Amino acid sequence: MRVRRTKWAAIVAFFACLVPALVVAPSVSALSGTNFDPGYIISDPVFSNSASLSEAQIQAFLESQMPNCVGGGGAPCLRDYTASSITRAASAGGQCGAFAGADSEPASRIIFRVSQACQINPQLLIVLLQKEQGLVTATSPTPGRYRIAMGYGCPDTAPCDAQFYGFANQVYKAAWQFREYLIDPSYWRYKTGNNAIQWHPNASCGSSVVTIRNQATAALYNYTPYQPNAAALANLTGSGDACSSYGNRNFWVYFSSWFGSPVGAINPVGAIESLTSAAGQIRITGWAYDPDTTGPIDIHVYVKSSGTASSANIPRPDVEAVFPGIGPNHGYDISVPVTAPGVTSVCVYAFNAGPGVNVLLGCPTVTASSGPPFGVLDSVTTAAGMISVMGWALDPDTAASIPVHIYVDGVGTPFMGNRSRPDVARAYPGFGDLHGFAETFAATPGPHTVCAFAVNAAGPGNNPAIGCQNVTVATGLPFAYLDSVTAVPGAFITSGWAIDPDTASSIGVHLYLDGVGTPFVANRSRPDVGRAFPGYGDLHGFSERVAVTPGSHTLCAYAINFPAPGANPQFGCRVLTALSGSPIGAVDAIIGADRSVTVRGWTSDPDTVAPIDIRLEIDGAVTATLSAAVRRPDVAVVYPIYGPTHGFSFTTDTGPGQHRACIYGVNVGPGSDTLLGCATVTS
Repeated sequence: MRVRRTKWAAIVAFFACLVPALVVAPSVSALSGTNFDPGYIISDPVFSNSASLSEAQIQAFLESQMPNCVGGGGAPCLRDYTASSITRAASAGGQCGAFAGADSEPASRIIFRVSQACQINPQLLIVLLQKEQGLVTATSPTPGRYRIAMGYGCPDTAPCDAQFYGFANQVYKAAWQFREYLIDPSYWRYKTGNNAIQWHPNASCGSSVVTIRNQATAALYNYTPYQPNAAALANLTGSGDACSSYGNRNFWVYFSSWFGSPVGAINPVGAIESLTSAAGQIRITGWAYDPDTTGPIDIHVYVKSSGTASSANIPRPDVEAVFPGIGPNHGYDISVPVTAPGVTSVCVYAFNAGPGVNVLLGCPTVTASSGPPFGVLDSVTTAAGMISVMGWALDPDTAASIPVHIYVDGVGTPFMGNRSRPDVARAYPGFGDLHGFAETFAATPGPHTVCAFAVNAAGPGNNPAIGCQNVTVATGLPFAYLDSVTAVPGAFITSGWAIDPDTASSIGVHLYLDGVGTPFVANRSRPDVGRAFPGYGDLHGFSERVAVTPGSHTLCAYAINFPAPGANPQFGCRVLTALSGSPIGAVDAIIGADRSVTVRGWTSDPDTVAPIDIRLEIDGAVTATLSAAVRRPDVAVVYPIYGPTHGFSFTTDTGPGQHRACIYGVNVGPGSDTLLGCATVTS
């Protein structure tokens, strides 16, 4: 049965909380009310210690508490009591496991089997039987007391609920309820943290704020929702005053007298949250606190026989939120040196403050990063007279960059592997990215053996080779390619590239036109060539203009060897015809008006990109000669190599009457003048 969160837990008994003392345990005189901590009545481990007593030990304990049973109340004493139970399936919410019913079982067996099914300390169940109905020490119990043995289903505002009657039923339901408090603590009224708890059912008696430190103590308050006042604690075996309640006081007194402190030794509590290894160190993080102090406590970390002392003093508000009142500074983040590579056990101890003992938080294992350096020789490439190497290296004993030695044919060159390699940093967190190398060495042409060694910087290990490669530095004659030769007015435009394997520098190229050479350097950017021949760069292109006369020509290209002397291989010869011919063009308009003639159009000569002249003849006589230099972008679109400055538009006087007007393009170079158009007009 569940109750609303805003109400007292009505399914539990409150009569016993108002009973001062049913019987005085023999050792109660050793207790003092000043030792009662309302926020920490029972520890979580003690609360759930279902292995604290065997069935035989429970029976022996019951017999020890009642050596002489009178039995005058109509029922046997608890040591001799038997009852039947029903079979129960495992709780869907996880409160209790399956429980097999049985007939006429001893009380000790019922207590034991319930404690195992519900994982509740049988000592707690025994104390509850005493606190609620005094059954452990009752010499003449009545059947009615067994019927409501645990006070379960007996609210303070109504009679007990008959559906929960019966000894076995009461023990099982009480254990189920206590486990429910732990499984779903947020549902119930009392939780860890600050809670206003009344002294007595009479609200006029008031309350005080209690900082409940653990779930088990909160469970006791949800079952019996009052705290003892000073008067009740001043007289542990009797009554206090009108505002005293005794349920949780009596629980503490009985448990302490019979089984020892319900909180056990108040030892540190904590956890190891992470354990990682990097850069010659092992890092441990977590939290720990001691209930006896709000201050930080000491943490010791042991790796093999080597110990490191530190403190749990880092702010951890999340831990304080779970354990209110312990203070904020209980986190630890400790790094210890690696003593040897491989799987390593790391033991973390929380040191006790006040009563109790030091607590081992755990001994997890981690694969320690220690030993010789390692790395990869990613690439060895060659270019003219050089060898380039790339790779990375790191030492597991340090996050710092380490030296790398490159040997070419047994001759070493040292340098630091300190170039940025984000990919290495991602693969090996904690070491950073400054572990790359990219170096270039002069080399003679021919075969070479290149080896890279990572130099041990710290800790154990040697200087291992991280890679060797055999390469050949190229040598030989230049090689090149003549991509294109384009005829333009008065010239050929040649394009291509040239490389000499003996150098990464730009080399010379000679173009021979009909046997006459023109030298230049192939130093234009050609990224495509740079990609095709890594190590040589991209400054090996050319695009040159060679002046020509009209007609047929032979053009040959040669790559100039470096270093001289040496053959200069030809890499292309072509027979080409230069642009030539008579002018071309068009007359757009010839208009006569007002004793004048206006002409418009365009003309150009294949032998030149420059504007050429036009000649206007009126009635067979030359009237004007002028340059066709007006911009005509439309003409440039059709003849892009000639440009736009080939238009004409002008007006000349003619006198009145009818006239014959003709326009000629004046030839440049081979060819003749071209008649562009004639028209008869009246002006």
